[in-house]
Amino acid sequence: MVTRADKGNSLVILPIKQYDSKINNFILANKFQTTTQDPTNTFQSQVWKVINNSKTLIPPDTKWKYINMNPTALTIKGLIKLHKPEQPIRPVVNWRGAPA
Repeated sequence: MVTRADKGNSLVILPIKQYDSKINNFILANKFQTTTQDPTNTFQSQVWKVINNSKTLIPPDTKWKYINMNPTALTIKGLIKLHKPEQPIRPVVNWRGAPA
């Protein structure tokens, strides 16, 4: 796998299994909650309800600006910290497709 380093303008080449284990270790060490189903649709419906119920705060003709029509689950990738021992990762989360 080829990925960017955390600092500096360099690339890191490492086996995919090692990269995956670094990501999994980060998730386990920080005690993230895991789930077997995608909660994106649930969050999207909650966002819809809040926006529809806030008639005085958000004008009805501008509701569409605050809703992502095609939400996706967040994704995480890791930049390798070459300047640290054991080379941990710096997580980068893509929020672009988030429901809110």
